Amino acid sequence: MSLGARARGFVELTRPGNAVAAGVLTFTGAFVAGATPSDAVVVVAAMLATVFATGAGNAINDYFDREIDRINRPDRPIPRGAVSAAEAKWFSVALFGGAVVSALVLPVVAIAIAVVNLVALLAYTEFFKGLPGVGNVVVAALTGSTFLFGGAAIGEPLGAAVLCVLAALATLTREIVKDVEDIDGDRAEGLRTLPIVVGEAASLWLGAAVLAVAVGASAVPFVWGEFGLAYLGAVVPADALMLVAAARSFSDPAAAQRRLKHGMFLAAFAFILGRAMGPARGLL
Repeated sequence: MSLGARARGFVELTRPGNAVAAGVLTFTGAFVAGATPSDAVVVVAAMLATVFATGAGNAINDYFDREIDRINRPDRPIPRGAVSAAEAKWFSVALFGGAVVSALVLPVVAIAIAVVNLVALLAYTEFFKGLPGVGNVVVAALTGSTFLFGGAAIGEPLGAAVLCVLAALATLTREIVKDVEDIDGDRAEGLRTLPIVVGEAASLWLGAAVLAVAVGASAVPFVWGEFGLAYLGAVVPADALMLVAAARSFSDPAAAQRRLKHGMFLAAFAFILGRAMGPARGLL
């Protein structure tokens, strides 16, 4: 195998799109919490820590999931032979090291969040993924915590709390839908994911109910007067996209989970817009 193909395999282990997107979410959390140009160093450090940690988590997930991926994701680097399992493991260790170094300049609360998240990432595939619903909750909490981490980097860990809750709930729905999509490989590996234990339809209805709560949470910043009409104009299409995706999940889980992801990023943009534009004076 060529050097270029191997290098591409290592990059793919990190899911670079997801890793960079996680860094952007950390920036979003910091911005929504009130970051200013003087916070640039800690915000960049938090973003780097998030990118490294997310890449490391994806790589170690591929290491533990290599047998399942031979069924569900045969095109991933380990099943197709671009990277060996041992190489993926040590690559993830190096990335975790990068996350730790990046986080050292951050406030104590941010470092505490980073430590908890790193432990959860390491434990996820080995201990949590096969437990009905537990693995889904862990991934949802990790996603939501990126916004808390961004806020904590500037000393405001609860500055993006609503966005954290919205992202965590929407991610929980997406993770349930992904488990329905991956049910064949998970069953072959002996995992007890939520769709395997309670059934696909019941899982998808639960995901839809969780998403409905997330959509309700998205109205809080407008109702409280923190954000104005600009936020509302962006978050309503995001909510609609995610609700349509939840309905689509019953017939096409693969397409639905991709649309849920797009809706989540659109909702994050709505928070950025709301913070930038400020409240609509005189409306509430």
